[in-house]
Amino acid sequence: MSVYAEETSFMPFRSQRTIAGWLEEFRALGHPTSATVTVMQQDGDEGADTGLVGVRLTYAPTVIYIEPDAAPSTTWRVTLEAREDTAVLDAAAVASLASELSVVAELCAFLEAKSAAFAGADAS
Repeated sequence: MSVYAEETSFMPFRSQRTIAGWLEEFRALGHPTSATVTVMQQDGDEGADTGLVGVRLTYAPTVIYIEPDAAPSTTWRVTLEAREDTAVLDAAAVASLASELSVVAELCAFLEAKSAAFAGADAS
């Protein structure tokens, strides 16, 4: 279990600005992010800005999205987009890809904990 896991009764959605701040905090903790990680706007219910984290891996041409699961879940989910091309990697590239995916998992757990601990209303 991750050091970031916490219990809560619901999974609130967070704005692009809030999630961007959490991503900066994650980076400031020293987590290596060789992949391109960005926060994008995602429209939720009634046009709410719910935020969405996009990851473009360095060692495989795959795009990954990290987003909160539907309420009342306390988890975030990682979606790997389908690929049309086969990826052929040597041992070093596979190790680097595994390292990138490990960081994606830690970021997902970090976002879960930050969202669970967040109190109050979130402004866009």
